[in-house]
Amino acid sequence: MSIAPTFDDVWRMFQENAAQMRETAQRFKETDLKFKETAQQMQETDRKMQETDRKMQETDRQMKETDRKIQETDRIVQEVSKKVGALGSRWGEFVEGLVAPACETIFAERGIPIHKVSRRVKAKLSGGRHMEIDVLVVNTDAVALVEVKSVLTVEAVREHLVRLSEFKDFFLEYANKKVLGAVAGIVIDEDADRFAMNKGLFVLVQSGDTIRIINEREFQPRAW
Repeated sequence: MSIAPTFDDVWRMFQENAAQMRETAQRFKETDLKFKETAQQMQETDRKMQETDRKMQETDRQMKETDRKIQETDRIVQEVSKKVGALGSRWGEFVEGLVAPACETIFAERGIPIHKVSRRVKAKLSGGRHMEIDVLVVNTDAVALVEVKSVLTVEAVREHLVRLSEFKDFFLEYANKKVLGAVAGIVIDEDADRFAMNKGLFVLVQSGDTIRIINEREFQPRAW
């Protein structure tokens, strides 16, 4: 036989239900707040992703523009290099054209009579060895090898010394002649002139519209 609930029992259950409902309502509110916060975070994330995408697109555009500029710069550098190379070749020809005619008189003034002056004399040997003389000055008992540079450097003098030591290997027809050396330059770099004279070479420089030998009159050239 069940016992009928009393008023206190009903009131107590009512209060417990009310408390549970309040707790559930609070949880709903907290959940709703979290949903709103999550939605806000998702909106912020979406905004950041859109901003990142915009920046990536801008970076991509800048990289393409940089690549275009690099290609354009490379094209300009190649074009300038070509022009400089061509200019260097023409300048060398100009310098040789100035030196070669002068050799007919300046060596004669030093007691070396000249019979023949030749430009760009070349020879080859087996094994791919080759030699080119900018200006070759010849008389009955001697030849002079003139290396012509727009800018005369110590290194250029050293290279010419090697050329002088190997000359008779390439030009057997001059085997019985005395070989002299000379270097010429519009601009003299470092102490290239002093180095050349110390090695027994004539040094030719521009003087106005002509070329002159700057070695002292008592200078004795080295013979190979």
